[in-house]
Amino acid sequence: MMTRLAGAVWYNGHPLSSALLPLSWLYCGGVRLRRLAYRRGWLHSRRLPVPVIVVGNLTVGGTGKTPLVLEITDLLRRRGYRPGILVRGYGGSGTRWPWLVEGDDDPFQVGDESVLLARRSGCPVVAGANRVAAGELLLANCECDMIVSDDGLQHYGLRRDLEILVIDASRRFGNGRCLPAGPLREPAARGRAADLTLCNGSPCPGGQVMRLAPGPLVNLADREITRDLGELRGQRVTAVAGIGNPDRFFAHLRRRGLHVDERPYPDHHPFRREDAASWPPGPVVMTEKDAVKCTGFARPDFWYLPVASRLPSGFEQLLLEKLKGIGNG
Repeated sequence: MMTRLAGAVWYNGHPLSSALLPLSWLYCGGVRLRRLAYRRGWLHSRRLPVPVIVVGNLTVGGTGKTPLVLEITDLLRRRGYRPGILVRGYGGSGTRWPWLVEGDDDPFQVGDESVLLARRSGCPVVAGANRVAAGELLLANCECDMIVSDDGLQHYGLRRDLEILVIDASRRFGNGRCLPAGPLREPAARGRAADLTLCNGSPCPGGQVMRLAPGPLVNLADREITRDLGELRGQRVTAVAGIGNPDRFFAHLRRRGLHVDERPYPDHHPFRREDAASWPPGPVVMTEKDAVKCTGFARPDFWYLPVASRLPSGFEQLLLEKLKGIGNG
């Protein structure tokens, strides 16, 4: 969860970052030692009987992993694979984990991203912090020949055959420091070990460019109703975002000519009816991840903006060649 203060510390040169440097050095040292322990076999990792692709990032906050997972699983299905998805289930309050997720499950139980993936992907989805246990449940209940993990780059207990690193090209690695002085979960040099790197939005060193393409607005009260975002040009709207980088969402709405009343919330915020009661009359526009938690109290003027990942030319072939190499190995 990234607050505005954390954003200032990590990306805007706030002096608190220097005060936190000793803790950052300890954190970096700890994650390096942990990774070394898995590489040397001091800590045990488990290989599952099907190939595992991990889509992850090095920083706290959103980089566009979930739309990319949807695009990759769609690509795999079109090529004849039967992929399943693993997800953390962050924000879910369920008492039994891992959890085989259905599209109509309660997002407050299993997490918002879990429900979104189950609804959109057409693939079986399992949520759980223990990626090995989640993968075993997936394979025991579903006929999958490939696993795609949404996040999990730092979950070394599950062996992976392919790593895809996603970087937010506008923010990259912030001040380049590990938590808590900076946004990095691991030192930036860790990114060189990834098999493929995608930069969300614009070019960045070492990666190909992917872009997020918004679709038409979808009505929360009746998902059969859609409208073009441009129809709201010049109007004042309440923009709601409980995601890792809400400023990206607000900026997109402003670029499309909307007058935005920003309502940022912490990532994975558990939206309640009381939240919606504080939003003024008129159109409310939110992300799809937030919409899964707001459907039960949606007004007729509540809309969400779905996005799809657009992959660079040649990426599909490159991914398939690497998967073929895994199979031959």
